[in-house]
Amino acid sequence: MTLLPEQFADLEPFAVHWCLATEGERYSTRMASSMDDMQRFYDAVTPRAEAAMTYLDHIGLDDMPDDALNLLHLLYSMIMVSFPVEVWRQPWIPDASEASMDCVIEPAP
Repeated sequence: MTLLPEQFADLEPFAVHWCLATEGERYSTRMASSMDDMQRFYDAVTPRAEAAMTYLDHIGLDDMPDDALNLLHLLYSMIMVSFPVEVWRQPWIPDASEASMDCVIEPAP
């Protein structure tokens, strides 16, 4: 069973772990992931992000099939790991102590 559109089959190994519907799930997964895992994920998705966005632009938000929605969630997860990978080199926000962020409204879709 595949979770992503056929054009993005190369990203399928990351789909089960990173196609997450909510920001809370994405944040929890980021915090539970090693930097090596996040780096591998980021390195695989980033070069394909523009193609994924172009693909999704042609579908539209109102009639998005499950495989396209999973691709969108994969992009959301790539964004979630971008600062830890690019800037902080750690899953958590530096010097933030016990700070947390709770999302009260999820983007749709």
